[in-house]
Amino acid sequence: MAKISKVILRETAYVSLWVLILSALTQAVFLTVKAWELSVLLGNLYSATVAILNFFLMGLAFQRAAAQEEKEARQTIRASHAGRTFLLFVFAAIGVLVPFFHNVTVLLPLFFPRFAVTLRPLLDKRKKGDASREE
Repeated sequence: MAKISKVILRETAYVSLWVLILSALTQAVFLTVKAWELSVLLGNLYSATVAILNFFLMGLAFQRAAAQEEKEARQTIRASHAGRTFLLFVFAAIGVLVPFFHNVTVLLPLFFPRFAVTLRPLLDKRKKGDASREE
């Protein structure tokens, strides 16, 4: 197996941080509306782990595809996407069906990595703007 790229590790850490922040916010909302119970925490932990693992596996697929010819790389990315989507569906279904997970906290964290990735360019642009003001 090839060495895992530092970029993949860095981006996975970034996404993991946002998943953690948004998970804590989710827990706070449930506490605030007095709906918190252990199933909320367990569902959140389960799904957050699945979401981060999915992002990491996507990064590995892109790393593998970067070393391939274009046609083969496209097939690698398609196969990875199909497999990861299927696994997300399976894990989400298991999470919803298992009675000691809260359904909302099983499904919601699966969207947290997308939020983190969408937010990244805005944060990077802001960081560059702050750096240029200091000069």
